[in-house]
Amino acid sequence: MKFLVFAACLAVATATVIKDVHIHIGKDLLVNLDIKSKEVLCMKLLNFILQPTVYDDIRDVARDFDLEVNMDKYLKVDVVKKFIDFYKMGFLPRGEVFVHNNEKHMDEAIVVFRMLYFAKDFDTFIRTACFLRERINGGMFVYAFTTAVFHREDCRGVILPAPYEIYPYFFVDSHIINKAFMLKMTKAATDPVIFDYFGIKVTDKNVVVIDWRKTLRHTLSEHDRLNYFTEDIDMNTFFYYLHMNYPYWMTDDVYGLNKERRGEVMMYGYQQLLARYRLERLSHNMCDIKMITWDKTMSTGYWPKIRLHTGDEMPVRRNNVYLVNKYNMKYKMYVDDVERYIRDGITNGRITRRDGTVINLRKAEDFEHLARMLLGGLGIMNDDAKVIHVVHLFRKLVSYSNYNFDKYTYIPTALDMYSTCLRDPLFWRIMKRITENAVLFKKYLPKYTKDELDFPGVKVERIFTDKLVTFMDDYDLDITNALYLDSTEMQKKKSDYTYVARMRRLNNHPFKVTIEVMSDKAVDAVVRVFYGPKYDCMGRLLNFNDKRLDMVEIDSFIYKLDTGKNTIVRKSIEMHDVIGDRPWTRRILDNTIENTGSVDRVVNSYWYKTRLGLPHRMLLPLGHYNGLPMQFFVIVTPVRTGLLLPTVDINIMKDRHTCRWSSCYDTMALGFPFDREIDHTKFFTNNMKWVDVLVYRKDLATSNTVKDVDMSDMVMKRDDMTYLDTDMMVRWSYKDVMMMSTDKMLRL
Repeated sequence: MKFLVFAACLAVATATVIKDVHIHIGKDLLVNLDIKSKEVLCMKLLNFILQPTVYDDIRDVARDFDLEVNMDKYLKVDVVKKFIDFYKMGFLPRGEVFVHNNEKHMDEAIVVFRMLYFAKDFDTFIRTACFLRERINGGMFVYAFTTAVFHREDCRGVILPAPYEIYPYFFVDSHIINKAFMLKMTKAATDPVIFDYFGIKVTDKNVVVIDWRKTLRHTLSEHDRLNYFTEDIDMNTFFYYLHMNYPYWMTDDVYGLNKERRGEVMMYGYQQLLARYRLERLSHNMCDIKMITWDKTMSTGYWPKIRLHTGDEMPVRRNNVYLVNKYNMKYKMYVDDVERYIRDGITNGRITRRDGTVINLRKAEDFEHLARMLLGGLGIMNDDAKVIHVVHLFRKLVSYSNYNFDKYTYIPTALDMYSTCLRDPLFWRIMKRITENAVLFKKYLPKYTKDELDFPGVKVERIFTDKLVTFMDDYDLDITNALYLDSTEMQKKKSDYTYVARMRRLNNHPFKVTIEVMSDKAVDAVVRVFYGPKYDCMGRLLNFNDKRLDMVEIDSFIYKLDTGKNTIVRKSIEMHDVIGDRPWTRRILDNTIENTGSVDRVVNSYWYKTRLGLPHRMLLPLGHYNGLPMQFFVIVTPVRTGLLLPTVDINIMKDRHTCRWSSCYDTMALGFPFDREIDHTKFFTNNMKWVDVLVYRKDLATSNTVKDVDMSDMVMKRDDMTYLDTDMMVRWSYKDVMMMSTDKMLRL
């Protein structure tokens, strides 16, 4: 087959849509491809990952490509030889579930990644990927291929399909996928009664919509009130991609990650997620979570409601279970030893490895070493094979008494997968315990001085924002890849129907933050914008030390101040590391541009600015109907570049566009000035400012701004199954009213 040129047409309506896509892999070398062409090739490799590929060109390359003949096309020949050795011994079977916390699975995935990573050029890389796509486990291929795309220079800027589109099982409740299978088997045969009960409808463009909102919400504890946040598909994608950016096992200097602030970025990511989670709890008047302990029962259970493609259900953890038992006592002893080893090192200011080398933990820049020891990337035994990931040890300790951790047939818990662990309330308690080590380290550092905080000649005069409003909206999630194609559909290379789960999700209106700054000179400055709570869950006013770990950094950027008054306006969608909705990639692959409701509401275009970013719609917590009191904080500081470790290169992070928060243009600690305890007598300077704000939650029932909605014959549906959907409107008839009891009518 001949290589055809990629053609793209932009539709200027509500979103940018690429059509007439015909990228094939033939005998011609794939050279000088643009980003969009590479993206389409990657999409084809990841489409319908549970089955052999439907694309003839990928099958042809997979059949004809010979690794042993093409060894000279890899930068390291030994990675190919090692893969061949592993493959002869037997890889994870294709039908099994690939588990991120399974050492045997990960060892094989790393071998696959290394072969993809060390391909000399993009042509070899994509042909190797085709070869692997047809031979190894689908989940393992997705993991290794995604990691390789994230770290190869010739894939810089390539955006992959969202993980919830590649493998929906980890993101969608099992009963939704079960209904999709039912509709697939019946070719969406219409049964009006069942369709109405489950909220199913079929559009005239063969889109099957399954209403996830009409779900009976299974609850085990009060923490399930937050499942709209902990089970959010984009929040879990953020955590999954955070790992992909800095895999704990990628310790070799050849990858270049040791030249970045990888440990600090990972740790700050954990701390920011915790801070954001605490604000969401505050919206429900729930107090802070406590770190996990081993000597008490775990009162909070979790029901994942996830069924894997093998038919196995993710295990349920009931309430009030003992975490330590005869099956995991050895992990408990191991965790105690490692924690004591690290915390003694923090207290003593140094850690001695088994080979005698010393890791100092005394200065601010030594925090990078500590973070890597806790989250991977630095072996405490000075051996890449001995990297200890403390979070993984915790996961094994609390994995519901399972003991076949390193078997092929291991059924993962929600804690075992980077794409599902945020769903379990236990993982937030694990994160709390891990980050407390970072808090302990910072306690031994001196508090920031007036000189470190101040910016002479610069004064923040005023901060104001638009009205901050959140709401629950609808989103259509493409789950077609969870289903299997029949022989006819495989010939057509697409499913006859597109299957969609219509879900509820948190969103917020776009807003602007305006900062007025006076400067007596023209100078470059770093602007950091935080927001956090004003009161705690009991209504008590918080001081700065009480809430410093609850401050969420929503923006950080370099701004060139002019002499005199500067008015800085930052739109929420333009804030650093904020991304819009990920639109359906199926539209590109199926060459369709039909409208299917909310999926067309795309910010900018598909080719958004970064892989890893917080979704714009999750910038604000849910808030209250009458306003949740919060505070915005802005600090303007000079650009500082002199506090890096000798191994860290700020230019590498800037060149790779891998900067998170302020890590690529300023060397102050991430979270500055809240990362250390605050001295109230020296904290207040002219270059910072606080302002009180309110976060409102909009209720459709009381809103007068909703257009094109006739609510004259609608009432609010309120019951224990709709604790979030207080803006869910239902139509009622005279018959319905006659059947209601008086007290029920009053409740409505």
